Parts: sequence; C-alpha cells; structure tokens
Amino acid sequence: MLKNKQKPNSSILQIRSLNMFMDSSRNSIIANLAIFSLLFAGLLYICLWSTPSSTLLISSLHHSNNKCRTSEFRNIKFPIDELEMVLEKAATPNKTVVIAVVNKAYVEQGINSETTMFDLFIESFWVGEETRPLIKHLLVVAADQTAYERCMFKRLNCYKLTTDGVDFGREALYMSPAFIKMMWRRTLLLLDVLKHGYNFIFTDTDVMWLRNPFPRLSKNGTDDLQISTDVFFGNNIDDGKQLINTGFYFMRSNNKTIALLDKWYGMKDNSTGKKEQDVLLDLLRGGFFKQLGLQTLFLDTQYFSGFCQDSKDVRAVVTVHANCCRSIKAKVQDLSAVLRDWKRFKAVAAAEKSKLSAIARTFQWTGHFGCWNSWGPSNNTN
Repeated sequence: MLKNKQKPNSSILQIRSLNMFMDSSRNSIIANLAIFSLLFAGLLYICLWSTPSSTLLISSLHHSNNKCRTSEFRNIKFPIDELEMVLEKAATPNKTVVIAVVNKAYVEQGINSETTMFDLFIESFWVGEETRPLIKHLLVVAADQTAYERCMFKRLNCYKLTTDGVDFGREALYMSPAFIKMMWRRTLLLLDVLKHGYNFIFTDTDVMWLRNPFPRLSKNGTDDLQISTDVFFGNNIDDGKQLINTGFYFMRSNNKTIALLDKWYGMKDNSTGKKEQDVLLDLLRGGFFKQLGLQTLFLDTQYFSGFCQDSKDVRAVVTVHANCCRSIKAKVQDLSAVLRDWKRFKAVAAAEKSKLSAIARTFQWTGHFGCWNSWGPSNNTN
C-alpha cells in the first residue's frame, strides 16, 4: 500500500512566496536605478557640456525635478576662425594689435646680403626704447609659405594669408602690378581685422621702431584714424595738404572705419594705375572722411619720420620709414645705416648724459644713398 506524499505546511509556502516576491522587487529596483542613472548622466552631460571657443547664449534645459543652472541662460562655446585665434593671442587688453605683412622676398637673405628686411624690422624692436614688450603684440601676416615658416621659426605670432592663384613670394617693385595687387590684398585683410572688433597699428616692415609709438598717439578715444605722412605741413588736422602714407597708421575698430575700408577696397577695380594709398588720398580729399564723420590725425614726421622727410630731433623720433625708395636691396642698405646711427647715438648719449642736448643738436642721419639711387634708369624694370 502506497503512502500518500507529505504536503508542505502553509508556513513553508508563505516563506517561499515571500522570498520570490523580494527577489522580484530587488530586480525591479536595480533595473529602475539603472534607468534613472542613465537619464541623470545624460542630463548632467547636457548641462555641463561645452567646447573651448567663442560663446553663444542658449536656453537652459528645464526639468520637473532638476535644473542645470539657476539662471535661465548659460554660455556654450563654438569653434572660431583662425584669424580670430591669432588676433586674440596677440592683442593688448584693449584689443589692439600691431600688424605687419611679409613675403619671401622680405625674409630670405640673398647671396650677397648681410641681413634681410624682416631681420632689420625685428631688430629694431630689440634696440628701440620700450619696444621689446611690444613684440608679443606683433602679428606677422605671411603672404607665402616661406615667410610663414620663417615667422614660426622666430616664435612670433604668425598668420598665413592665402590668396588663390596669386604668388606674393617674389619682390614686388614699387608701383608694379604685383605691388599694387599685394597692397589691395593687405587692405582686405585689415578690413577683416576691423570686422573682428580689433584696433590695429599697421606697419610696413621697412619701418624701424626706435621708440614705443603708443605714448605719441592720441589717447582721447575719439580719433578713428592716425596716419603717417611723407611730408608734414605743420597741421595734424588739415586734410587738404597732407601727403598720407599707409606704411604706418593706427585705426580704431568701429562702424566708421569699417565703412571707410569697405568703400576703399570697393574702389580697387576702378583705380587702374593707382596704388591703394592714392585711392585713400582721393577719398580724403573728396570729402568721404568728413561724410563719415571720421576723426583723423596726421602724424608729424618729427616723430614718425621717413626717408622722404627725416626727423630733425633724434631725441623725439619714434619710427623711421624707408619711404621714397624703390627696391628691397636699397632699403636694406639704408635701414642698416639707420640702426647703426641709432646705436651710435644711444652709446654716446649713455656715456655723456650731461651733454645730451649738444649731442642731439649735432646728430645727423647717414645719407639714404641706396634709396636715392634706386630711382635711376637701371632700377626701373619691373
């Protein structure tokens, strides 16, 4: 006779049911926690995500239980263009940069040359008074790969200017078609700088910086343009006589200066046979500056001098420009003499401080023989 199977009592059944319920609940809680963790991590990523570039305001995300920030808006950064990056790096706290444009002809030393135009330019910052700190605010714009590589080798702030189908590497003789084309490309770049919101001093690389120019520039904040002259006629606000020179000028970024450069560059195709400096002078004398309400100062050659008109006071001179000159070879020759004259004056002045006035009165610049001769018939080929 078979025995009946023993049935489990009710207490054991209850315990088993309870264990099953607890296991199910535990699994459910773990699953819910996992889902919640993923949602929270995703929300946290959105709240904190940003990239190191320029900023743009966007609305913050709102959640019923969580907020990314207490404020309604926050900054998100997006990529910026290469020009903005180098401008930001080189600029002073008030967003001012010193800009110079170089090409292969200015940075490469010839077989019979002792130095280059670019090397002389950089050396002037070294031997000038209070000019060494300014080198960190200098932005060198390279018109070709050789110039860019030389700039990078010197560990300066460098920007590669790209122009499709144009070779700016060769020497562009004064008023040659290549020279005029390069000047217009330079103007377009400077317009772009203004549109980025940066003030600038533009300087040719054939300008020697013997002293810091900023103390000699107007600081009233209302002068939009301060520009050098070939010959100064004694009045820094008389626009009827001045022969402006675009080899050295300060321009403040605002709507007026942007409108000026827009108009200026827009005239390049209707100005055959004229360099960009001539076109700017036409705009000045034609009343366009006054039409814009542009406040302009013309810089005295006593301070901002050149080969067209030497400074008569070596104690006051700030820059020396190799204007009124045709070739790079001639400029290198005569600017080398300028730096020798300057070093000689500084050495004598340091040794005999009590006689500084007498030394300054008898000081004379070496004649600019290379540049004077550069206009001869043998130098008029393009």
